[in-house]
Amino acid sequence: MAEVLLSEAERTFIVHGIQDNIRADGRSCEDYRHMELETDVVSNTSGSARIRLANTDILVGVKAELAIPASDRPDEGRIEFFVDCSANATPKFEGRGGEEFATEISNILSRAYDNQGSLNLKDLCVIPKQQCWVLYVDVMVLECGGNVFDVVSFAVKAALHNTRIPNITVHADDNGRTELELSDDPYDCKRVDVHKTPSIVTVSKIGHFHVVDASMEEEACCLARLMLGITEQSTVTAIKKEGSGSLDPESIYDMMETGKRVGQAVNATLYQKLQEEEKLGPNKRKAGFLG
Repeated sequence: MAEVLLSEAERTFIVHGIQDNIRADGRSCEDYRHMELETDVVSNTSGSARIRLANTDILVGVKAELAIPASDRPDEGRIEFFVDCSANATPKFEGRGGEEFATEISNILSRAYDNQGSLNLKDLCVIPKQQCWVLYVDVMVLECGGNVFDVVSFAVKAALHNTRIPNITVHADDNGRTELELSDDPYDCKRVDVHKTPSIVTVSKIGHFHVVDASMEEEACCLARLMLGITEQSTVTAIKKEGSGSLDPESIYDMMETGKRVGQAVNATLYQKLQEEEKLGPNKRKAGFLG
């Protein structure tokens, strides 16, 4: 991430503002900034989405492919995450500088989705022990402007909602061998239910208080933060602490309660907006990369 240099007076201004629940940009401690969301932006994928929040720009594409189920889960499909950080996102990503950050994003996404309640992976199974759908989720970090983990999770959820998986007909030939027939009708498909999928909410402790959706200036004042995988039902699917500062048990509890409260609201709003965009159908205005 790009470093932000702040004077002692600027740090004091930010900390005192958060104490009074009035941040430098006018938000309260539990408010997110305005986001721009668009789905179906990449044509050669099963589903895609792009989200921009302030200067953070994330593109996600989902590709559904047939594969053999894992031996320990023979009747389930899989979801796998791959993250790439553009060298243009921030000077720190030049060369191989973004690989470690990409691995961190991929790991927290895998942990957040690694539970029975998030996605019904059994729906992705075609033939137990033989064939299943694997969802390859490719994340591209185009630009970094703070709060990257949260925005990535929102984009992943939107791309999964946009994903369409062809329906398959299974039948046996004259020799008893199993054959699969994929439908070529774009409307003969099944969708991924994202109603219970998690979003990541990062709660940053600044001074004796904490905020969500920290700006880059606020991140520079933060010594510790919690990243929480939260569903619309307020279920915590993953938790990770970052930063050199310590957190006492009471602070952790308060930050988790804030994360669950905010996460529930953000997930509900995101799902509502995705439903509204889908109802527009072909009439929705497309911005793409030139908007």
